[in-house]
Amino acid sequence: MRDLLVEQLQDVYSAESQIIKALPKMVKAASNEQLKQAFAKHLSETQTQKEKLDKVFELMNVSPGRHKCKAMEGLVEESKEMIEQEGEPEVIDAGLIASAQRIEHYEIAAYGTARVYAKQLGEMKVEKILSEILQQEKDTDVALTELALSTVNIEAEGVEGEE
Repeated sequence: MRDLLVEQLQDVYSAESQIIKALPKMVKAASNEQLKQAFAKHLSETQTQKEKLDKVFELMNVSPGRHKCKAMEGLVEESKEMIEQEGEPEVIDAGLIASAQRIEHYEIAAYGTARVYAKQLGEMKVEKILSEILQQEKDTDVALTELALSTVNIEAEGVEGEE
């Protein structure tokens, strides 16, 4: 079970590394200023989360290794495709939120699983750190939903009627 936890942590570490590379592109691609700010804030949080994972690896006396999270690779590729889409900026913004939320949902699942494993193994310091990160991921997901519902999706819907 400990090996499985380490594998899960290595996977999410790779995922965070890929997100750190992808988020600046999403900031640049977004046209809505609030969305740009949300992505920039999440980039900062993701960098901090990666540092927290470094602490987790230290606590467990293991290395993050060179594992590549293939699921995140696919999710990042989908966000890249959204960035490269041609269309109205408001609609692209809505698509960027959809891509970002898919990424968040993957992270929520990954951190939730790892946290349960850590708790089950009695790794209470690790479990605490993973709980903190999990909460940040959930908060980001909620913030993106609120931004979509209050502004971005409304702006995107308005484009459809303009001819």
